[in-house]
Amino acid sequence: MNVEHRTIVLAGATSASGLAVASALIEAGARVVATGRSADRLAPLRELGAEIEVADATSLSSMSDLAARLGAVDAVVPLVGGWRGGGGLAGQSDDDFAALLPALEAVRATSRAFDALLRAADAGRFAIVSSTAVARPLAGGANYAAVKMASEAWARAVAQGFAKAARDAGEPLRAASVVFRAKALDPSSLAPRIAALWDEDAADLNDQVRLLDD
Repeated sequence: MNVEHRTIVLAGATSASGLAVASALIEAGARVVATGRSADRLAPLRELGAEIEVADATSLSSMSDLAARLGAVDAVVPLVGGWRGGGGLAGQSDDDFAALLPALEAVRATSRAFDALLRAADAGRFAIVSSTAVARPLAGGANYAAVKMASEAWARAVAQGFAKAARDAGEPLRAASVVFRAKALDPSSLAPRIAALWDEDAADLNDQVRLLDD
């Protein structure tokens, strides 16, 4: 299996990471559908050759509408992110926490909206980007680490759902959910790891946490 000709949704793809991943996937022969809330910010992705969709990655209804339009999808990668922190534990403001929550909301919305399509694919993949901060949370980054840990927990629940669905149907596991952790995200290291999601069988990949810095 490989990434060529596969349909991959990059949800919230207007960041540097989104551009790097889209470029690598398109070069490898994949069909990339990139979402964002601004047509202007999506323009560089269109220039790369991605199909663009003005859609909110944090909205279940928006992502469900997109899933219904696409009809078949091989992978979904929510890329909503950002960092706010500092100031020790007392400095972990509610405003900062609220600003970080969209990352978790995107993981929830995309996984729910595309669950059936990923399970129906011959090799469905769901992947999120997390942080090594979850292994050693610091006071000044408690908001950030908490959101990332919650996102990881959700992605692992997606993995369990894939496994249970296959087991209940008496079929081999074809879909996998994986977490990529980075100390400081380098888009150039993420892109090839997304493209390589089909280098392993779902049974070996599902519910795995992989370090991008390896």
